[in-house]
Amino acid sequence: MRTLSVLLAALTATALVTAPAATAQPEERGTGRSALTDPFFSYDRPARYGVHTERVRVPLRDGSHLACDLHRPADEQGRPAPGRFPGIVYDYNAYDQLTQLGQAASFLVTRGYVAAVCNARGSGDSPGRLDPFSAQEQRDNYDLIEWLAVQPWSTGRIGQSGVSYGGHSALLVAVNKPPHLAAIIPVNGISDWYENTIYRGGIYSARIRDWQASTAPDTLVTYPQHPFYDDFWRERSVKARWSELDVPVLEISGWYDRYRDGMVQNFQARTANTWLVSGPWQHGMPAGQYADIGTGGYLAWWDHWLAGDSAAPLPRAKVTSYEIPGPGAGAGWRQYDSWPPAGAEQTTLALTADARLAVGAGRPGTGRFAVNTEPAADEPGERLEFQTTPLRRDVVLAGGVQASIRASFTGPDGNIAVVLEDVAPDGTASRITQGWLKASHRSGDQGAAPVRPGVTYDLPVHLWPTHYRLAAGHVLRVRVSSSDYPEIDSDAPAGTVSVRLGAAGSLIRVTALGGVGRALA
Repeated sequence: MRTLSVLLAALTATALVTAPAATAQPEERGTGRSALTDPFFSYDRPARYGVHTERVRVPLRDGSHLACDLHRPADEQGRPAPGRFPGIVYDYNAYDQLTQLGQAASFLVTRGYVAAVCNARGSGDSPGRLDPFSAQEQRDNYDLIEWLAVQPWSTGRIGQSGVSYGGHSALLVAVNKPPHLAAIIPVNGISDWYENTIYRGGIYSARIRDWQASTAPDTLVTYPQHPFYDDFWRERSVKARWSELDVPVLEISGWYDRYRDGMVQNFQARTANTWLVSGPWQHGMPAGQYADIGTGGYLAWWDHWLAGDSAAPLPRAKVTSYEIPGPGAGAGWRQYDSWPPAGAEQTTLALTADARLAVGAGRPGTGRFAVNTEPAADEPGERLEFQTTPLRRDVVLAGGVQASIRASFTGPDGNIAVVLEDVAPDGTASRITQGWLKASHRSGDQGAAPVRPGVTYDLPVHLWPTHYRLAAGHVLRVRVSSSDYPEIDSDAPAGTVSVRLGAAGSLIRVTALGGVGRALA
């Protein structure tokens, strides 16, 4: 995560000092409006200032301080320009990337914004102990915003942005409601540190350990001490305080991002004050990735909310989404008034004993697979697969996917991983989305529900949302197993999992524009 963030910061710096990238021409098909002509993304105005940079110590309420680089609009001699300017906490994270992020922030500084790039407590030159997203870190962030607001060169209107760690920081400080915070732009943030990142469906995420070891090694001890959702995690959660997320929020996400579920959840919880832009992007800033949205939207957002320029546009729709896969297979950028889009239909598909995904009950029976206890891909005997017949026409999955797996275990607990795939006529499979659940967490993450060997349980598995076009002739496939390394640990007790199929058995519900059922008729 840290290495990727450094690379993306450098890419962002390059992108933000050049003209906005051209947006690929979307093919006009499917439901929704093309985003190509939205003036929000093409917004621009010329730079008027240079950049004056100084290292500052921002005082905190407990007597400590944060190490920050402060970038202010400058005159032709490089001195701070006279007047008052809105402020932006450009990124607040633990990666000690002040130089790279400062270069990226220059685009906004030259257009009349003061940008602060800061190291969180316990990182870089900021003293103390790093405890990611803790109440202490949130208080420090609050103090930073309020300090910026009362400086003699400040208008008192402050925004905050950030990618990944910085994106979640922006969301968390917003629910703490510092009086001078006017708007935020979280990029690849999350809703809940526990469920989005650390314990997915109650199962520890193997991929996060390298980040813990390199960035916050103390968490290798503290996080396993909290296997259930308790006050330790609520403290670090936006979801637990959604009612307090009331500033304008521009969420930038990606349909290939490993944390996209939280961003969609935030939007759905706070549609009145949140706009969502989700592209064909991996984790990190869109800059340098295919279908980059350029710089116009960021500037328009700050001009509207911080500079008070009513002529600076907002997105013309609540959701701007790139239909993947891309380039070429999907319809590209579309805009919708809600998510899932109006007109999206939910279809229930049964997992049947003849390995089909069928509309209706299908053939009943029981499928079995062995538990994979190794950190590796599951083998054929360690999974069950079910697929539709070839689609007669294109189908656009647009929204969430829910699975209900009826299963029993020979061990005292078990893991269920459900992966949804697009299988082309040549047999090539592409992952669309996935979800996970530990059987003892079937009633929630607050505690363990007993799992008795041989007893069948209904296991609700939430798969992450997507905006994906399945082409005619392709099939939709579901894989059910006990492992999905490195997304989750392969920590289920050894043994066998039995899955009820067909009538009164396991099923999956998919949301799609046009409906899946008619494409299979």
